[in-house]
Amino acid sequence: MTQPIEMPLAGRISVVIPVYGSGNCLAELIRRADTACQTLSHAPIQFVLVDDNGPGDAWAEICRLAAARDQTLGIQLMRNFGQHNAIMCGFRYCSGDVIITMDDDLQHPPESLPALMESLRLQNADLVYGNYDSKKHAAGRNLGSAVINWFFRLVFRVPVTLTSFRCMRRELVQAVLRYDLNFTFIDGLLAWNTSRIGSVIVPHSARHDGRSGYTLRKLFVLAMNMFTNFSLLPLQMVSLLGLVAAGGGLFLGFWYLIAALMNWLVVPGYASIIVAVLVLGGLQLLSLGVIGEYIGRLHLNVNRKPQYVVRKSTGCTETVQVK
Repeated sequence: MTQPIEMPLAGRISVVIPVYGSGNCLAELIRRADTACQTLSHAPIQFVLVDDNGPGDAWAEICRLAAARDQTLGIQLMRNFGQHNAIMCGFRYCSGDVIITMDDDLQHPPESLPALMESLRLQNADLVYGNYDSKKHAAGRNLGSAVINWFFRLVFRVPVTLTSFRCMRRELVQAVLRYDLNFTFIDGLLAWNTSRIGSVIVPHSARHDGRSGYTLRKLFVLAMNMFTNFSLLPLQMVSLLGLVAAGGGLFLGFWYLIAALMNWLVVPGYASIIVAVLVLGGLQLLSLGVIGEYIGRLHLNVNRKPQYVVRKSTGCTETVQVK
């Protein structure tokens, strides 16, 4: 007989799932998760399904599941706010002592939930990522994820690989919920609040339905959210470029002064002038663009652009909304 895994705290589990276009996978996902976690806790798992207005009619399936199963909460957002904002919404409605986030398309096998829970306990961590043994994403998605992971390690100095398959303690989620501005990057907020971060190898399955909602443009926006919210590195890079350009200009000016005094310049060159103008003009436009990104995000946050807006919710008993 399988021995129950010792759960942190009281042992209540909440699973937050942002739903975007894979509503027909949810029934199987919940069934397999219930089966995999039946030895983890005496209390039933709470599922928080956040409909992020993807393609198809996922909301009808969410309502059906919420009516058929206790401890299943469906939340419909008024428009597509993005995966990270949808997860923040789910965090505010979950009641578990341990919270797990996973995708809706069965690429995260529910059978790996016990491994995440066990790693959280054995590593004495606040957060554990499920790292994939072999990715089944498209090449473009893998490239975008690699860039974001490189940026993350550069900014936070945390040697982990980010995935959306996470397991965390409730205290960490409550700390993250203090952030109520837009341009949300969940992993940055988590790394801001704890250094006890671990990982465990889990399988990665092929997508059962539809296609990923992450395009290269969305991955770029996610990377910009991380940089502008959690780091001054872009501004520091612009300052460094300005210093290099100023140093190069001073050196060239000194060289041309010497050349003029020594009568080395017979015919003034057009090429050197146009190159200097183009390079310095490009650096100035780049600098203005980076500064503009910071100012624009400050402007939208000052105007209190919402993280998400809930249209309606359905199902679940004993739901606790965290303020």
